[in-house]
Amino acid sequence: MRRRDPSVAAGDGDGDEEPAVCPYCEGTNTEREHPKGPSLCRSIHFCEDCQEPFEAVG
Repeated sequence: MRRRDPSVAAGDGDGDEEPAVCPYCEGTNTEREHPKGPSLCRSIHFCEDCQEPFEAVG
C-alpha cells in the first residue's frame, strides 16, 4: 500500500472528487497522491489496479 505525501492536503476535503482515469489500464481505482505536479494544472495520481503513477490535468 502506497502512502500519500503528508506535507500537503489534496483536494478540499469533502471527498466528492471524481477519480482520475488511469492512462495505462483505463481504470478508475486511482488516488491523488500529491496535488502539485510539474505545473499548477497537473497533479500526481497512483493507480491501484496496475500500480503505476501518472500525471492528470485538472
